[in-house]
Amino acid sequence: MYPQAILTLYDIFILVGVVAAFLSADRMAQKRGFSLALQRVVILSALAAVVVGYGSAVLFQAFYNFMETGKFEIAEDTGATFYGGFIGGAVAFLVVYFLLGRHWCKDREECRRFPDMADIAACCVPLAHAFGRLGCLTAGCCHGAETDAWYGIRMWVEVDPVNHLYDWRTVVPVQLFESIFLFILAGALFFLFYKNTGRHKFPLLPVYCVGYGIWRFLIEFARTDDRGATVVSALSPSQLIALVLIVVGAVYFAVWFFRFRKPAAVRADSEQAIAAPAESEPPENPSPSHSPAEAPGGRGESGAEGNPDKK
Repeated sequence: MYPQAILTLYDIFILVGVVAAFLSADRMAQKRGFSLALQRVVILSALAAVVVGYGSAVLFQAFYNFMETGKFEIAEDTGATFYGGFIGGAVAFLVVYFLLGRHWCKDREECRRFPDMADIAACCVPLAHAFGRLGCLTAGCCHGAETDAWYGIRMWVEVDPVNHLYDWRTVVPVQLFESIFLFILAGALFFLFYKNTGRHKFPLLPVYCVGYGIWRFLIEFARTDDRGATVVSALSPSQLIALVLIVVGAVYFAVWFFRFRKPAAVRADSEQAIAAPAESEPPENPSPSHSPAEAPGGRGESGAEGNPDKK
C-alpha cells in the first residue's frame, strides 16, 4: 500500500463507486415504477449492505489469512476481499429488504418486485466494483506478476507478505484490466435493463453472475499478490467463490426459464389461439361489398338512383 493519508485515492474511488451505484439504483427503481415506500426500503437496504459488506470483506480476508498462516487476526493491514463484501452485503441487503418491505409496502410489493430489484443490483454492483478496482490500482493491491512489458505499471507493492515489506516494482496492472471489464459489463447490463422489456424479458442477475464468475476465475491466474489459501491448493479463495457464483447464476436462470418463462409463454399462446378462430369466423349475414347508396345504378335509402347525373 502507498503511504497512508487522511483520505487516499483508494477511499475516494470507493466512495465514487458507492455514490454512482446509489444514484443509478434510485433512477432505475423509478423507471420500473417502484412505490415511494419501496424506494425507501431499497435505499436503507443498500446502506445496510455497504456497512455490513465492508466488515464482511475484512472478516473474510482475515479468514483466508488464517487458512494460510494459522493465525486469525484483524488489524490495520489485514486487507479486504470483494467476495467477502459481496456475500455479507447481499445477506444484509436481503434481510433488511424483506423485513422493512413487509411492514412498509402494500400488497407484498417487495416480493412482487424482487426480480426487478435483482436486475437493478446486477447493474449497480459491477459499476461500483469497477471504481473500486481503480482504487486498488492506486493502492498497489490485487496486482499481477512483475513485468517489463509496455503495459506494466510501477506500483508500491508488498514484496514480503510475512514481514509486510513494500517496494516499488513494475507489475501487470490486473486491477486496471478488471476495471475495464467491469465497466463494459456494467454498460451492457444497463443497456439490457432499459431495453429488456415486454414479453421476452429475461433476468439480468444470471448474466452478471456467470459473466463475472468466468472472468474472475480466469484473471486470478494472472495475480501474484497474497490472497490467502483454501482447502484446494490449486485454486485461490476467489476462484472457488467464482465457481459458486457461476453455478448460482446458471441455477437462477434455469429456474426462471423452466418455471416462470415457459408457463407464461404457454398461457399467452393459448389465449392467442383461442381468440384467433373467433376473429377469423365470417359473420352470419355478410353485408354486400357496396352499400345500397353506393351500388352503381341502384337506389339509395331515399329511393333515388345511385347516379346523381341521372336524377
